[in-house]
Amino acid sequence: MTAIEFNYQLTNLSDSLHRFALSLTSDTEDARDLLQETFVKAISFRDKFAADSNLKAWTFTIMKNTFINNYRKSAKRRTTIDQTDDLYYLNLSSETSIESPESTVSAKEIENHIEQLEDEYKLPFKMHLKGYKYKEIGDILGLKIGTVKSRIFFTRKKLMDSLGVDYN
Repeated sequence: MTAIEFNYQLTNLSDSLHRFALSLTSDTEDARDLLQETFVKAISFRDKFAADSNLKAWTFTIMKNTFINNYRKSAKRRTTIDQTDDLYYLNLSSETSIESPESTVSAKEIENHIEQLEDEYKLPFKMHLKGYKYKEIGDILGLKIGTVKSRIFFTRKKLMDSLGVDYN
């Protein structure tokens, strides 16, 4: 495959690659950056592409791997390295144990409203708050994932209504 044919086929994949980039990044600007980076890598490594293989799959793999590598780099950048002698910053809890009276009342009020819900809504919601995944909640309670998601959604809506929170 010549460079012109390769570039032509690559540009024909632009729309589907852009949609895939949007699905990965959920941001238009980041998707454009990812698309551009994918094109640069695909053109740079054109000699690695086997002419009898699928160009679309090859470029989608480049995009996915680029996204994963960028995500890992950004996660490393957010990691705090503690340079103090006694590791003070590393051991410092991000949660404060001191609560303001307003937040304590609010937490108790929310808890009371949760307890007033029917069990079919309360149980999945409480499990979700404890960190259970939708699938785990469904397996434990014998529910389908869609049912679990809708019950958690409706529980949030009921709580906001009962607490007088404007969610629009």
